[in-house]
Amino acid sequence: MRKTLTAAVLAAALLTLAACGGEDDSDTTAGHNDADVTFAQQMIPHHQQAIDMAEAAETRAESQEVKDLAADIEAAQDPEIETMTGWLESWGEDVPDGGMSDMDHGDMSDDMSGMMSEEDMTALEGASGAEFDQMFLTMMIEHHEGAIEMAKTEQADGEYADAKALAEDIETAQTEEIQTMQELLKS
Repeated sequence: MRKTLTAAVLAAALLTLAACGGEDDSDTTAGHNDADVTFAQQMIPHHQQAIDMAEAAETRAESQEVKDLAADIEAAQDPEIETMTGWLESWGEDVPDGGMSDMDHGDMSDDMSGMMSEEDMTALEGASGAEFDQMFLTMMIEHHEGAIEMAKTEQADGEYADAKALAEDIETAQTEEIQTMQELLKS
């Protein structure tokens, strides 16, 4: 009797799932709103700029701690860009290039908190050694603070559960990285 009941419940659950699934098993189009789209569309170029800054640290930083932190930032944010790109594609929304060359830095700085200007990026790329380390840490703190602000907005206004979870992860990780960077600036 118990096997029959279990089988019946399982069969009913499978039929329900099949009926809900339709032709497309992807659930990424359900339950998202404009805040989710804005979060992904803005966070992609925001993350890309952080990656650009981190890549510069590979050859320009003097401190091994700065180089290690930069590598960690790059390793964390690359997969997040891929995830957000996938969401936008599944939602039928525009995916930003992510590259800095095709974007208006002034508009970007106005729209996204923490973005470095073209002049800031040029100055960072022209620096090396201890000067680079100081600039990188100071700029990345500001950059992370902007990402945290964007993540908090997503958590408050977003609807898509995965985007809200990513925003929470970004807030947690980047808050910890800011503390690390502040300690490095003091040393």
